[in-house]
Amino acid sequence: MQSETVELNGHPFFVRSWGDPSLPKLLLLHGFPEYGGAWSDLAPKLSDRFHVIAPDQRGYGQSWAPDGVDMYTGSALTKDMVALIDHYGSGPVTVFGHDWGAAVAYGLAMFYPDHVSRLIIANGVHPVPFQRAMASGGAQSEASAYIGYLRRPDSHIKLAENNFEKMMDFFTRHMGTNWVDPDRAEEYKTEWARDGRLETMINWYRASPLRLAKPGEPITDLPEFPSDRLMVRCPHLLIWGEQDGALLPEANEGLEDFAPDLTRKNLPDADHWLIHTHAEEIAGMVKEWMPD
Repeated sequence: MQSETVELNGHPFFVRSWGDPSLPKLLLLHGFPEYGGAWSDLAPKLSDRFHVIAPDQRGYGQSWAPDGVDMYTGSALTKDMVALIDHYGSGPVTVFGHDWGAAVAYGLAMFYPDHVSRLIIANGVHPVPFQRAMASGGAQSEASAYIGYLRRPDSHIKLAENNFEKMMDFFTRHMGTNWVDPDRAEEYKTEWARDGRLETMINWYRASPLRLAKPGEPITDLPEFPSDRLMVRCPHLLIWGEQDGALLPEANEGLEDFAPDLTRKNLPDADHWLIHTHAEEIAGMVKEWMPD
């Protein structure tokens, strides 16, 4: 693994990479509450085929973390990664997003299609099916109730208390935790403890326009979504851990309407943290799906 700090739109971003720089680029985008180093289980297994690039995204780890919720809009986060792709100057790249990283990956594919040759998502969601599921007042609304807590102005303070006791519980609740050994738990706490980072990480949730219904109280005034503007036109692979307790299958119902070249691959015994627990299987799926 190599690391460097690069300047994107005048701001520093910390980037890890694996593999020969002459190989095709694969951009890995982490989610919450992780950081670029979270790809250390999967990235080495892909580095024989790709030059794998994993930044700490805005507000995370050792990258730029500006103050203010308005600095974490989806368009701003996506433009960071446009600049990163341009920095490496290799033309369109394969983009792989997990969790919140999927939101940025979809943004790249939808709004900057000239920068994305192929899109891979692992337990992440396209904004339209997810918004519909969160607004239904059903199972996904209930599973996403934690978002309301995170959006509270003091959530980062509460989660950091007692050496991140509540944060670690949130991170591992209802999920397989055998991959979070004591050393790795300390690595995550180190990243969360960087100056102001937990607040800026959570600002991704606070800045999101997605609306969350209370269970049994569906939101009935959602706008019409312009499918032509929200289309993923490149080849798209969705890898899904079926035991995910935060993102349910309904969060991706109808995805084909927005991704006509979609391939779905399920892992029945995997949960939300599949990029850690099932790295070997995922690497195999990715390599099999990629063209020769």
